[in-house]
Amino acid sequence: MQQTNAIPAFTPPTFAPVQELTMSSYDISELVESRHDNVKRTIERLAERGVIQLPPMEEVKNHLGQSASVYLVGKRDSYVVVAQLSPEFTARLVDRWQELESQQAMQVPKSLPEALRLAADLAEQQQYLKQELAAAAPKVEFVDRYCTANGSMSFRQVAKLLNAKEPEFRCFLLDNDILYRLGGTLTPRHRHIALGRFEVKTGTSSENNHAFSQARFTAKGVQWIGGLWAAHIAKEGAE
Repeated sequence: MQQTNAIPAFTPPTFAPVQELTMSSYDISELVESRHDNVKRTIERLAERGVIQLPPMEEVKNHLGQSASVYLVGKRDSYVVVAQLSPEFTARLVDRWQELESQQAMQVPKSLPEALRLAADLAEQQQYLKQELAAAAPKVEFVDRYCTANGSMSFRQVAKLLNAKEPEFRCFLLDNDILYRLGGTLTPRHRHIALGRFEVKTGTSSENNHAFSQARFTAKGVQWIGGLWAAHIAKEGAE
């Protein structure tokens, strides 16, 4: 029988995927100076609404040496969570991500296939950044507009500033538990008043001596709700 030399089948090289950087819900709670259980509830509520994906959990030791369950949140979703909790701490979040990313040192490719894989990964990252910049463009335009707002603004004024239909904007505020109805009047939740996002003006009508109250967005509140509304519009457009 004639013997032939079989040519072994080519097996393409495999590479371990780059582990996605995450930030724990405990880290986020420290950044925004909020209770960890509040951060976890916010993550769960956002996941229930489909705004973010429910992140995986991990058991860690807290500063007291006790076991605690934390969520491991990706970069994109961490910004959504902080925007919901305390957007004024976004700068801290940016600094923290820069610190985490600087710790993830890039490995020099040791072969041609690894170099090609690295080039492909960089191209994908570049495309992703372009998409992120395009998605952020409406928010940048909005920033230029709301930064000119001075003093407090009424619900109707803010809706006009956002180019939002009043019924849709009202439902958005009620559905997200930002406002609630008290005696037929839109009233902000106390936590948002405490954070300086709203103020409530009270007075008495000169016509019938009837007491009234009106919720008004502070300049800080306009900035905060503007970010949430822009994210809401972007999400609606993607569906």
